[in-house]
Amino acid sequence: MEVNLLDTPIEYLKGVGPKRGELLRKELGISTYYDLLTHYPFRYVDKSRFYKIAEINNDSAYVQLRGKIVDTEMLGKGASQRFVVTLQDDSGTLELVYFQGIKWIKDKFTIGSEYVVFGKPSLFNGRYNISHPDTELFTEWSATPADPLHPLYSTSEKSKSQGVNSRLLSKLTKSLLPQVKSCILETLPSFILNELKLISRQEALTNIHFPANLELLQKATARLKFEELFFIQLKLLQFKVHRSRTVQGAVFSKIGDYFNSFYNEHLPFELTNAQKKVLREIRLDVGSGQQMNRLLQGDVGSGKTLVALMCMLMALDNGFQACLMAPTEILATQHFHSISKFLSGLDIKVDLLTGSTKANQRKQLHKQLENTDLHLLIGTHALLEDTVQFGNLGLVVIDEQHRFGVEQRAKLWSKSEMPPHILVMTATPIPRTLAMTLYGDLDYSVIDELPPGRKPIKTYHFYENDHSKVYNFLRQQIESGRQAYIVYPLIEESETLDLKNITDGFETICKVFPQYKVSLVHGRLKADEKEAEMQRFKSGETQIMVATTVIEVGVDVPNASVMVIENSERFGLSQLHQLRGRVGRGADQSHCILMSSYKLSKDGRTRIETMVRTNDGFEISDVDLRLRGPGDMEGTRQSGVIDLKIADIIRDEAILKYARRLAEKILAVDPKLEDPQNELLSRQLKFLGRKRTDWSMIS
Repeated sequence: MEVNLLDTPIEYLKGVGPKRGELLRKELGISTYYDLLTHYPFRYVDKSRFYKIAEINNDSAYVQLRGKIVDTEMLGKGASQRFVVTLQDDSGTLELVYFQGIKWIKDKFTIGSEYVVFGKPSLFNGRYNISHPDTELFTEWSATPADPLHPLYSTSEKSKSQGVNSRLLSKLTKSLLPQVKSCILETLPSFILNELKLISRQEALTNIHFPANLELLQKATARLKFEELFFIQLKLLQFKVHRSRTVQGAVFSKIGDYFNSFYNEHLPFELTNAQKKVLREIRLDVGSGQQMNRLLQGDVGSGKTLVALMCMLMALDNGFQACLMAPTEILATQHFHSISKFLSGLDIKVDLLTGSTKANQRKQLHKQLENTDLHLLIGTHALLEDTVQFGNLGLVVIDEQHRFGVEQRAKLWSKSEMPPHILVMTATPIPRTLAMTLYGDLDYSVIDELPPGRKPIKTYHFYENDHSKVYNFLRQQIESGRQAYIVYPLIEESETLDLKNITDGFETICKVFPQYKVSLVHGRLKADEKEAEMQRFKSGETQIMVATTVIEVGVDVPNASVMVIENSERFGLSQLHQLRGRVGRGADQSHCILMSSYKLSKDGRTRIETMVRTNDGFEISDVDLRLRGPGDMEGTRQSGVIDLKIADIIRDEAILKYARRLAEKILAVDPKLEDPQNELLSRQLKFLGRKRTDWSMIS
């Protein structure tokens, strides 16, 4: 009965109705009473204080003003149209500017009436204004007692334009709380509440929305942050424990001829200590009798592919097949060539399966795969097709795994009677706190050394009027026998984005460097055309490759020593770092040149300065996480697994680590949460399981 009330569709709450209910659902993800209850404020303001317009300065965040409307005006036309309202108090005037929902807003204001305005000031043409503020007639505002700390809720431009703003959410939540208070059940047992001195869940949910004072707000925040992070860790770790106890894996009991022959006679260079450590960890996993599920992180050029190959050789030594799945044909083909080269001279059959593989080749490949004549298969999403059946699959390696959907990865489980061992790899470094949250159910290995002889890539920042200097430098490098990449963000010119485009860029480069041959690679080329251009560049037939980010992964040309990235301010840090990793793969000094316009946002400048300062992928990923937040990080799992409502895995790292330790301690004693004192934990996990994707049995 209690849960049913919290599951009530939001349109049934007084003041919502079908139209607003649909808007809340689509724009804010609020479908039920429970969703509204857990749509937490992002900020609180002391609404007992009014600022004067003259007090506003560059340090002002959100301000509350009281004044009269003295003018309204419609300016501009079409997409640039805006509605401007002039507010006046006894210290000056301020413009309130509306770009969205003008039709609904323009009749809302009465000249001469007094309003309360709340919003964030910004400076434009030397004057402060507030874009899309919350406004209310002073007579209505004064009729409602102000909360000591008034909550502000996140909304969207569309919801605000249709009246579903922070003020309405506050009003709806205030009316909802008394109705559902008795339904807010405790989720944490008393031994946790007592140990951490946490307030009850009912108190926490009441005071997170309408705190009586700052101390209660802090207690409510601490309680809800811990709860959110704790149940994420409990779910992941319970899953890991369950899998380790119930899911068996093939036992790779020996290191045999394939591995030893390769290690002793074909290893291209001495393994780093980090690679040896990872191989020891994997060796223990695959020999344990339990299914391996391990995440392997390694910066670009750290030798992950070699480690993956040696793991596949362990599978072969024990009579099993192995496969490697990559997200693009370019990367799959690159892996096929490099692994075939590594294994040259060994009696190991390797093949490639992609969308471009001809029908007759597929037929032969499928037959060899089923009768185990084919040892290693490398490919793209084509590996997931139902027609692809292995005779005895023992190990699956997934490269750049974040590019595959969950359902796609899960299909690999059906390729073998006994679940194959899983090794997922990423060259996108993930901060430890993020990895703990995203991949807390996986074992975790890091290759944090580069192979010997690799020199750190030197990175420089130039503005768009410095092209002549950059071209001269390119000319010097090519004349000394090196090759260069030039990356553009778009294929064709865009009317809305003033970015360099690859079509014009290719023509420019051909004119500037008439004595050299230039390759052109982008996503709209057919697979065989891309491959042909790649091979021309790799063989040295062309000296410059003009490309889009299609070369972000999977291009390994040791002779390429320069990477030029046009409009670098428009790329994410992770992408910039991946692109830079295409050079520095040989013994020569390599260079990355970041070109940008003079119009740099604060975040754009931070990204470029970070790239110039460091080559450390983990430091770069930490900055990226701080800039973009965990929900937007490339490399995260799908479907909002870390769509955190209140916790922050950067600022709340200490809470996260404590929550994980406590979850480990509880599960070590009671892995199924069957003990009566853990009944609340078990119940809450089941409830949360209805709210999100079940990640069980998926690596």
